[in-house]
Amino acid sequence: MNRFYSTIILLSLVGFICYVPAIQAEENSFTQKDRELLIRLDERLNQIDKRFEQIDKRFEQVDKRFEQVDKRFEELRQDMNKRFEQLMNFMWILAGIFTSLVVAIIAFAFWDRRTMLREMKNEIEKEGSLQNLIIAIRKYAKNNKELADALKSVNLL
Repeated sequence: MNRFYSTIILLSLVGFICYVPAIQAEENSFTQKDRELLIRLDERLNQIDKRFEQIDKRFEQVDKRFEQVDKRFEELRQDMNKRFEQLMNFMWILAGIFTSLVVAIIAFAFWDRRTMLREMKNEIEKEGSLQNLIIAIRKYAKNNKELADALKSVNLL
C-alpha cells in the first residue's frame, strides 16, 4: 500500500517533470540538470519507501505485542476459571461437612432423649412399685404398733 502511494507520487512527479519540459521542448531539450533532478527525486522516493517499510515493521511489532497480550489475557482467564472452580468445589465440601455435622448432632440429640426417656420410664415404674410397697406397709402398720412407730420416725406415715 505504501509502495502504491510512492509509485503514484513518483509517476505524478515524472509526468509533471516530463510535461513541463515537453512544453518548453521547443526552446530547451532534456538537460543534464533535469536528469540529476530526477535521480535525486528517485533517491528521495526510495528513502520514503524505506521509512514506510520501517513504519510497517513497527506496526507488525505492535501487532505481535497485542497478540502476546491477548494470549496472556486468555491464560489469565483460564487460570481464573480454574481457581473459581476450585473455590466452588471447596464450598461444596464445606457445605457437605456442615450438613453431615448437623445431621449427626440431631441424630445424637434424638438418641440421647430417647435413651433418657427410657431410663425415666424405668425409674417411674420402680417408683410406682415402691409407692405400692409403701401403701402396703402403711396398711400393715395400722395393725402393728411397732411398724407404725418406725414409719413415723422416717416420715413415711
